[in-house]
Amino acid sequence: MPNKVKGLLTAIGLIIWPGLAFAGVDSGDTAWILTATALVLFMTLPGLALFYAGLVQPKNIVSVLMHHFAIACLMSVLWVVAGYSLAFSGDGAYIGDLGNLFMSAITIDSLSGTIPESLFGAFQMTFAVITPALIIGAYVERIRFSAVLIFSGLWLLVVYAPVTHWVWGGGFMAAMGVMDFAGGIVVHATAGTAALVAAVVIGRRRNFPSAIQPPHSPVLTMIGACMLSVSYTHLRAHETEADLV
Repeated sequence: MPNKVKGLLTAIGLIIWPGLAFAGVDSGDTAWILTATALVLFMTLPGLALFYAGLVQPKNIVSVLMHHFAIACLMSVLWVVAGYSLAFSGDGAYIGDLGNLFMSAITIDSLSGTIPESLFGAFQMTFAVITPALIIGAYVERIRFSAVLIFSGLWLLVVYAPVTHWVWGGGFMAAMGVMDFAGGIVVHATAGTAALVAAVVIGRRRNFPSAIQPPHSPVLTMIGACMLSVSYTHLRAHETEADLV
């Protein structure tokens, strides 16, 4: 095994192991959520990135890939800074508070159910990454890179974080008994609505379809779709099994 890989695994172990040493942590639940965190991130990078890259014109492949990587980086930072606090702090009906900025309230002993809260925050972060990335398909090839970052960052804090609080953070929908195991409301409904609004605001493509080349690589799209399908099916299968138990 290469030394770099060994070093990376050692570092991950040193980070995770202390969180497993205190009472209340279930090792099986923790191992699964670690796996699920990797699967959800895998759905964005490279799954969704390849899916969209195959649908655009050849000149825009790098642009699409850059959108996904940049959104993954920016959303991760914003989630740690304020997104997690707005979604999962406080007992407000519509939005959380800023009492956990920079995840400052999370300690090595903090738990979320039977897993470390730090892991729960990372797991939720992967959903905060993939949701704005889904919207890329509505404006791909048609807006500037800077606009992508500004729109995605504001959307995460103004739309995604409050809706997450409604459903998963103890907000008014959770109080009504709403249960969203796979993100149908938090992820798909919000991303779909935002994509529709973005497409309407931007308007129709100019000179379509005569001056627009068709999707350049169905193979890339197929590979990306398979990555999304396998990851999502695996996650849903485990959730269904847990529900039955």
